[in-house]
Amino acid sequence: MKNRKYQICTNCVMDTTDSKIEFDENGVCDHCRTFYRDIKPNWHTDERGFEEISRITKDIKEKAKGKKYDCLIGMSGGIDSSYLLYLAKEKLGLNPLVFHIDGGWNTEESTHNVKAVVEKLGLELHIETIDWEAMKDIQLAFFKSGVPHIDTPQDHAFFATMYKFALKYDIKYILTGGNYSTECIRNPIEWMYYQSDSIQLKDIHAKFGTKPLKNYPTTNILWHKIYLPYVKKIKLIRPLDYFPYDKKEATKFLVDNFGYKEYPQKHFESVFTRFYEGYWLPKKFGYDTRKVQFSSLILTGQMSRDEALEQLKNPVYDDEMAKNDMELIANKLGVSTDELWGYFNAPNKSYKDYKNQMAIYDIGAKVLRFFGIEKGGKR
Repeated sequence: MKNRKYQICTNCVMDTTDSKIEFDENGVCDHCRTFYRDIKPNWHTDERGFEEISRITKDIKEKAKGKKYDCLIGMSGGIDSSYLLYLAKEKLGLNPLVFHIDGGWNTEESTHNVKAVVEKLGLELHIETIDWEAMKDIQLAFFKSGVPHIDTPQDHAFFATMYKFALKYDIKYILTGGNYSTECIRNPIEWMYYQSDSIQLKDIHAKFGTKPLKNYPTTNILWHKIYLPYVKKIKLIRPLDYFPYDKKEATKFLVDNFGYKEYPQKHFESVFTRFYEGYWLPKKFGYDTRKVQFSSLILTGQMSRDEALEQLKNPVYDDEMAKNDMELIANKLGVSTDELWGYFNAPNKSYKDYKNQMAIYDIGAKVLRFFGIEKGGKR
């Protein structure tokens, strides 16, 4: 793969920085073909979609009779979760338990957005703060490991805490902001490995961490793929897939009606994720997540390919911004900037260099394909 000739899709902007990408005779990539073959024909945002989400909403309310909350929604302050909260409350008439997880990296914009949207909708906000010493230790371990997916500690903790809330309040439905409209293409596995792989997380921590994981929330495949859905009957629903959802229109609506503050890029509500996706991944590994994000918008008619190509010419980070965020992150993690640069310049590794459950995920993916189920977004 290292000597593969560079090629970019003629339909979107995915290219051979995804080492497993495949092109047909017209130069159209497999990501596009998967969308047109498996997702688009089964994705309905018209009356059919509204009828289906209305049916689901009725079931949510029936199963929550006598309870304070009828569903659970995690609020990051990003565009997807913010618009989802509005839809759930105002369009579906639900009364969600709204939770926000503070992993220590909130931006001023995200803090503002969470508060503004929740308060204007008249909902209660529950905040769970991840133990900082535990988070810091495992994030440093991932830096030292050399893998690209250094955002896994945040994502894994958030995922585990979401289910903790559902169990604590006996909630059977979790509503997420995942959606085909902005996430119909998934990040390649080599860019962002599965954040739910507890075997890999624990192996990397065992090799490079210094503190016990007892104060860090973890999950595992059996727990959230079998026990929770089939024993506890907890379901994950993606309401945005049942409504017309245009990113620009949704953002404008939130700005106009909630005083929402925009971010320069998807997932930039976290300082750490902003640095990781905007600088660390593209500069150290050559992986630009904007290609995935823009390609999703191209496929769903929200961006032209020419516009995407033009935007990709300009890096998200300038030198001054990179220097400032590098210093900020090093300071919060309790290391010098020289040490952090040392991890940046160290040999690149991948998920394959550590214990992992990739074989299990492969089986799961085959099952999903067999049943015609395809999910977008982060892994």
